[in-house]
Amino acid sequence: MEICMTWSEEAEKAVSRVPFFVRKRVRGEVEKEAARQGSKRVLIEHVSACRERFLAGKDIRIKGFQIETCFGSGGCENRAVESSQLVEELEELLSKRDFAVFLKKKVGGNLKFHHEFRVSISDCPNSCSRPQIVDIGIIGALRPGRTEISDQPCAGCGACVAACREGAVDLTQNEQAPALDPQKCVQCGKCVSACPSGALTEAAKGWRILLGGKLGRRPQLGRELTGIYSSEEVLAIVERCLDLYFTHNIAGERLGTILNRIGYSTVSTEDLQKR
Repeated sequence: MEICMTWSEEAEKAVSRVPFFVRKRVRGEVEKEAARQGSKRVLIEHVSACRERFLAGKDIRIKGFQIETCFGSGGCENRAVESSQLVEELEELLSKRDFAVFLKKKVGGNLKFHHEFRVSISDCPNSCSRPQIVDIGIIGALRPGRTEISDQPCAGCGACVAACREGAVDLTQNEQAPALDPQKCVQCGKCVSACPSGALTEAAKGWRILLGGKLGRRPQLGRELTGIYSSEEVLAIVERCLDLYFTHNIAGERLGTILNRIGYSTVSTEDLQKR
């Protein structure tokens, strides 16, 4: 049974200084430390004990990879696609690779959180889980399309225009034919949900993929592959990236560093159906 922990102000302040992308995991480790000491309240000494263990290179449950998700599974109203099944399949795929042993050999010492291979999934373009700055970022996408022939054509109500925060839908040229600007559209699907007549429909639904994002001394945003991909295609691309990562890795470097060196074209998507 999970123990509900309260935190002292001093402990909260100390953990608030931990980098955001590992803060949740650090909080979990600190709570486990408090529980080991028989406490239901997290104090600064529990934070310090965890810090000492981490710096000493003792076991802090680093498995070599992390999959981060957004709040979509909690019923977020912005959700464009549902990711729970894909998350399970990615967890299974990454678990087959012995990241911890591999990275320990490459790093030549004890592993830290920043050594881990990171995958991040967001169910919509709001990207709450920050997929732009991880090795592989996956973003839910729903591309709108306009029905040319419909039993109930566009009524010119403007609901799609009001729903689009990007200004990508326009009715000023033709009040009964919404125009879509692909340069502005972020493929969130809000206009499709708002359309009462069915004049705007789902042209494609799936996942955008970004590769090679990272923080650190030489930060960079992930580079997006062209297209919207199915879950099966996402898994195939991730597996291809893992092959490259394990083959070309030097000293535990990030996927982005590897792709900068060997070229992003090595992640071939020609055999995948792009829509």
